[in-house]
Amino acid sequence: MPTLSRQQLVTLGLLTLVWGLNWPVMKTGVQHFPPLSFRALSMLIGLPLLALGLVVLKVPFRLERRYWRPLLVLGFFNMVMWHTLIIVAIPLLPSGRAAILGYTMPIFSAALGALFFSDRLPPRAWLGVAAAAGGVLLLLWNEMDKLGGKPTGVALMLLAAASWALGTQLLRRTRIPAATLTLAFWMTVMTTLCLCLLATLLERPRWHAPDPVAWGTILFNAVLVIGFAQVAWFFLVRTLPPLASTLSVMLIPVLGVFSGAWWLGEILHWQDWTAVALMVLAIASVLWPSRARG
Repeated sequence: MPTLSRQQLVTLGLLTLVWGLNWPVMKTGVQHFPPLSFRALSMLIGLPLLALGLVVLKVPFRLERRYWRPLLVLGFFNMVMWHTLIIVAIPLLPSGRAAILGYTMPIFSAALGALFFSDRLPPRAWLGVAAAAGGVLLLLWNEMDKLGGKPTGVALMLLAAASWALGTQLLRRTRIPAATLTLAFWMTVMTTLCLCLLATLLERPRWHAPDPVAWGTILFNAVLVIGFAQVAWFFLVRTLPPLASTLSVMLIPVLGVFSGAWWLGEILHWQDWTAVALMVLAIASVLWPSRARG
């Protein structure tokens, strides 16, 4: 277990708070504005904030042409797939359940690392994968059990989590010699263009002026999620070992579940409570440091 600096600990805490609270925020936002357009507008507002950050910190925008292709791969798995799939899935699921499913990412990441990147995965980690699978099955069962349930939302969230996990593995191993803020900026540009195109093609007839609630949720996402949390996550992934960089996600789905229940009045069933417990157990089994042997 590495020693985290004060700056890293504060970053982890703020990241957990912002991402955990954002699930009911997004759920509220897509009830007042078309989902793809909601995300595209958030990024259009957040992108200049990222650019301003580069200018103030004197971080170069330039990236050599030979690194454009690997950057496109990183951006596709880390941001395009994640942002597109979750924002389409959120209207189909309670925000807390979406949070649980989205933050199965560490489990997918551990499995991908062991299977394809030669990461050593101890037996307790495989037990964690099994616990996560049990939690997912509980959520899927609850969706199928309800009349008019939307198992499509579950599938989209799991695909988003798997894509993010692969992107995280690739980002940890990238050889692109650029600052994290530079990579975050260009990946956000790429994602913004994709979302604007999708929103125009699929949601243009539904466009309308955002009401005050929509503007509040859009600005929350633009400033805190796109302008801060996304960059903070990339920073932690690139500067800390896998264990430390993923510690913050342990509490995010739990915070998402309870903030959704408090804010939106979402009713928690026994499947949700059990799934939360299984997800926390699964993530802890993968990320919790082993006791050093004497």
